[in-house]
Amino acid sequence: MSQIKQLLKELDNEAQTTRKMLSRVPADKFDWKPHQKSMSLRELTGHIAELPGWVQLVLTTDELDFAKQAYTPPQVSNTGDVQALLEQSLEKAKAQLEQSKDIDLDPEWLLRNGDIIYSRSSRGEFIRTTYCQIVHHRAQLGVYLRLLDIPIPGSYGPSADEN
Repeated sequence: MSQIKQLLKELDNEAQTTRKMLSRVPADKFDWKPHQKSMSLRELTGHIAELPGWVQLVLTTDELDFAKQAYTPPQVSNTGDVQALLEQSLEKAKAQLEQSKDIDLDPEWLLRNGDIIYSRSSRGEFIRTTYCQIVHHRAQLGVYLRLLDIPIPGSYGPSADEN
C-alpha cells in the first residue's frame, strides 16, 4: 500500500473516534477548563477539529512560521460548529492527499517561530505528527469529559463507560 493510501486510511480511522469524542461536548461547558493554564473546552475542541486541515498546509507549503503567520484560533460556539469544522478540515486533508503522490511526502517541512525551530522533518513525517497531535488532544478531551462526568466513548475498543 502506498504511503498516501496509508495516510488516508489512518485519517478515516481516527476521524471516526474524533467524531464520537466531539459529539459528547456540551455547549454549556465550552468556557470550562480544568486548570487556569489549560485550554477551555472551546479552545481544545476547536483545535482538535482544525488539526486535520494541517495536512493540506503541510503538503502545500514548506513551513509554518508563527513569527510571520499569527495563529488565530477557530471560532466555535457550539458542538455543531465544532463538528462542521472537523468535517471541513477532514475534507481538505482528504482532497489534498488524494491528489498527492508518495514523492510529495519527501520534501523537508519546518514548524518554527522565527529562528526557533520546533520541528524539522519530511512532509510525510509531519503529517504523522499532526495525526499524533489529534490523538494527544483527543486524550486531553477525554480527561475533560471525565472531570465533567460525561461518559467517554471508546477509541480503539470499548471504554469503561461502554462496558
